[in-house]
Amino acid sequence: MRGGARRLGFTAITLPSRTARSPGHTWHIRPEGKALGPPQRGMTGNRRASVANTWKNRSGRGRSPRPPSTLRTMRLLIISDTHLPRRARDLPTQVWKEVDHADVVIHAGDWCDLDSLLSLQERAARVIGVYGNNDGPELRERLPEVAREDLGGVRFAIVHETGPAKGRESRCAKRFPDVDVLVFGHSHIPWDTHTNTGLRLLNPGSPTERRRQPHHTYMTAQLEDGRLDVRLHRVETSH
Repeated sequence: MRGGARRLGFTAITLPSRTARSPGHTWHIRPEGKALGPPQRGMTGNRRASVANTWKNRSGRGRSPRPPSTLRTMRLLIISDTHLPRRARDLPTQVWKEVDHADVVIHAGDWCDLDSLLSLQERAARVIGVYGNNDGPELRERLPEVAREDLGGVRFAIVHETGPAKGRESRCAKRFPDVDVLVFGHSHIPWDTHTNTGLRLLNPGSPTERRRQPHHTYMTAQLEDGRLDVRLHRVETSH
């Protein structure tokens, strides 16, 4: 497998990069733009749904109501291809615990069920998601095909499909020239590489449908002052 992508044999591992840059290298911090706030009165249709899907305040936990994108330190949970309830009745307990500790949850598509999106939005501090090829009209009305967000000065993009592994780095570098990190799904194969332009590609695998992979997996990331430390985790608990 190309670059730093490889199969898991451990509960948590920081995957090496194919370039000289380490997975935890320091990104350039850019000035913050206007932060996205919660849905406002008067917003209707797709605009309100888009804002609601990318900003959600966590209640009852003593957190500041400011959007997490204004924070310099945050914890991310990265998941994809949950395929609920086709492949599992619910997310593994281990993953729900990560949701509770995350400032932002990124989902790269193939939810398959609207309730899974609504449940995640209800419990998570913030959800940034896209629809996948297996997601129907209800999810496509609420989620974009491509999501872009600045988190702590690091420019993220999320998309479900990036095509075959061969040529992936060059295709994505051309498609996303103004992005630091691209999160994708679809293959259910964990992936962590850099392109020759410095774009980092991340695929967390699937926590519910491993296909030919040895384990169900997901990723967490710690973002601090522009430094992104990514770990790939094996799901140990039952569904």
